[in-house]
Amino acid sequence: MPAKRILLIQGHPDAGGAHLCHALADAYAEGAAAAGHELRRVEVAKLDFPLLRSAAEWEKGALPPALQPAQDGIGWAQHLVVFFPLWLGDMPALLKAFLEQVARPGFAFHDDGNGGFGKKGLGGRSARLVVTMGMPALVYRFYFRAHSVKSLERNVLGFVGIAPVHETLIGLVDRLDEAGRRKWLDRLRALGRAGD
Repeated sequence: MPAKRILLIQGHPDAGGAHLCHALADAYAEGAAAAGHELRRVEVAKLDFPLLRSAAEWEKGALPPALQPAQDGIGWAQHLVVFFPLWLGDMPALLKAFLEQVARPGFAFHDDGNGGFGKKGLGGRSARLVVTMGMPALVYRFYFRAHSVKSLERNVLGFVGIAPVHETLIGLVDRLDEAGRRKWLDRLRALGRAGD
């Protein structure tokens, strides 16, 4: 299997690093490094950037300097892995603000000349979303139809050309015992080795 260029985006808004999302990212990184994949990381909680407050700012404003390495990493990567906890049924606001900033016109997509945004700027990349949650993952997937994850896949990643996108949904995280935690860490190591 050829080595891939992989960018890990840690979307947990607590920079403390003691959460399951951080352990999962570390396990993925271990597996990826062992298989010879090239790896970069972005820790969204450690970045200092403003919220976007207008369409004009998003379309014509400058990317905050703190986000240039993250945008460069996205451009470099062949595969993105985004880790985040489900908060109030969606990704944390800080991760959403990060995505709004880095997925700007001219980088993530280009005007097609007909007044639309027809040229996807990030094609040729795949992604995996690793989402932790308090509810059972099956309830989220089938009862709630994984609405926020599907929205991220379709309205952000798909909009800019990133496909395919795979999901790893981890439910009942507050009830995971040591064996359950180990099982998920082993799964993420295996995904890292596979570059998936």
